[in-house]
Amino acid sequence: MNDPALSRLDLLRFLERVQEGDLARTRRWIADEERKERERQAGEAARPAPPDWLLEYGLNRDALPNAVHVGGCHMAGKRSKGVDSETVRRALAAGVKACTHCRPDSELGILD
Repeated sequence: MNDPALSRLDLLRFLERVQEGDLARTRRWIADEERKERERQAGEAARPAPPDWLLEYGLNRDALPNAVHVGGCHMAGKRSKGVDSETVRRALAAGVKACTHCRPDSELGILD
């Protein structure tokens, strides 16, 4: 860009156009991120609340439950099903193990 026909003013105007393009691109990126954040928040708001209690089942689809969890327990497996507190009480009374992390038996006031 050592063309003597270009004045300093021409070069500054060129720089301004480049920077306006950069600013417009940055603003599009910001708008995209804001849209993604709104969508993420809307998805979280629409997500149903976790069940209060979970029964975890083994690999066999006809198997009896093998563990009881408090809803939202990080140790509950993918084969867990939300149930009511009465079902959990019956399962614990029938000998289904209580999760040692979330302690649903203690949560229900059931002692060994």
